[in-house]
Amino acid sequence: MSFGITKTIPAKRGQAGVDSLYDGSLEEFEFHMAGKPSKLNVGDYVYTIFNDQLVGRCQIKELIGGATNPNSGKPRTLIMVACPGERLAQPIPRQGHRGTRYYDGADWPPN
Repeated sequence: MSFGITKTIPAKRGQAGVDSLYDGSLEEFEFHMAGKPSKLNVGDYVYTIFNDQLVGRCQIKELIGGATNPNSGKPRTLIMVACPGERLAQPIPRQGHRGTRYYDGADWPPN
């Protein structure tokens, strides 16, 4: 299994926003996480959820602490992932959520 976190891609980013993580149009992407991750490391994954389906994952290449949420002023960590990521051939049903959740990759198909 491959450890990481799940992040829900907001509907307002649309299918094109999700596709950009996996189609080669981006080299990296920045996700945000409240506070400082206690269990997350470079080399882990950000698993992406869109429309209540797990659609793919991107490998974490850098964790940048010390950032601040511009709306609340609370600390957050920037999670830089390498793109393009791995897209599932067949999405897996997974409830979308706000924020970040740790995930052990149990549903991810073996190579």
